[in-house]
Amino acid sequence: MANKVKISTLGAHYGTIREGSSGGWAQAIDDMKQHLSSVISQVLPDQPDLIVLPECCDMPANYSSEQRKQFYRERGDSILHFMAQIASDNSCHIAYPSMREAADGTWLNSVQLLGRSGDILGVYNKNHAVISEIMDDGVRCGKDAPIIECDFGRVGFAICFDLNFDQLRMQYVRAKPDLIVFPSMFHGGLMQQYWAYSCRAHFVGAIAGGLPSAILSPVGHTIAQTSSYYAYTSATVNLDCAVIHLDGHQAKLKAMRQKYGANVTVTDPSYLGSVLLASETDEATIQDILTEYDFKLLDDYMTESLSFHNNPFYREK
Repeated sequence: MANKVKISTLGAHYGTIREGSSGGWAQAIDDMKQHLSSVISQVLPDQPDLIVLPECCDMPANYSSEQRKQFYRERGDSILHFMAQIASDNSCHIAYPSMREAADGTWLNSVQLLGRSGDILGVYNKNHAVISEIMDDGVRCGKDAPIIECDFGRVGFAICFDLNFDQLRMQYVRAKPDLIVFPSMFHGGLMQQYWAYSCRAHFVGAIAGGLPSAILSPVGHTIAQTSSYYAYTSATVNLDCAVIHLDGHQAKLKAMRQKYGANVTVTDPSYLGSVLLASETDEATIQDILTEYDFKLLDDYMTESLSFHNNPFYREK
């Protein structure tokens, strides 16, 4: 049964605060709200279920490190409440990445995921801060990798430098989220595709500063990407899907296509030996189809293969 979710990603540049304004911090915060409102308004006509903003999305571009910290202290939760109102007004989820000051005066680089009513569904704190963040900015590394439940599926997170660390990725491999959300200042290159494939999850990157932001399938296929002209994009993804290996499945795939036609899509990224199946019909879920044709999930196929590899009978003497 199709589980269609409209995702919007924003690869925006950071906003600037007007110099010499007599409005003080209140004016600075209002300037940032206006910037973020302008950025988000670009995708609201698409009626997304989820909007993803870049890492530290409310960071003033023209402030020094100390000015930024003071700005964050003065803005408190005001921009969080502003985002919550947008989420509520548009019945969508918003991934709001920002710096948060902890009670002990240290900082956390976080994503707060807002629900359709503007409520906070969960928070992820960047697990792997860059050394300069830790030493110069007082940022502390998060210790958890929560999976946040949304009405469309289960969501995991990584922020920027996180993408380089297998420890975090393997937590998601085990947890099996439907979607990985990646706000960042760093693109990550092939690591984006590797995370999508390794976690068997859709992946959405929101990369600051004009670098490409993209929505990827669980086989690393680019579904949508920002361009040199537009720093935003939206796409509908189907989370009722599964990744299978082609071994032993060719005849079954042919039979499935003969029966279901366009009601089941098969996405082949080439060269990988694995394909993504997605149910486009209300008549059957992807699990129904897996059962009907005795398809093995890719993970199950790999586990079965290892059982042969590790059997002494099949190993060299």
